[in-house]
Amino acid sequence: MVLDKIKVLIEEEMNIPAENITLESKIAEDLGADSIDAIELIMGIEEEFDIEISDEEAMTIKTIGDLVQVIDKLKQ
Repeated sequence: MVLDKIKVLIEEEMNIPAENITLESKIAEDLGADSIDAIELIMGIEEEFDIEISDEEAMTIKTIGDLVQVIDKLKQ
């Protein structure tokens, strides 16, 4: 469910087809996100899931799987 919502956000924000997004996808390398894309993605995630991701946590997010783990941790 979390992954599905992330896929929708990435598809809308970055025009990347959802079927190309996996837990192993690297946000910068595989999805082509630059720093601004990454910031916008984090902001969209925070709004969608009603969470706040610290700058420190955001720096650890390299893959979609990392992002799912951070969301799951903050939603508990």
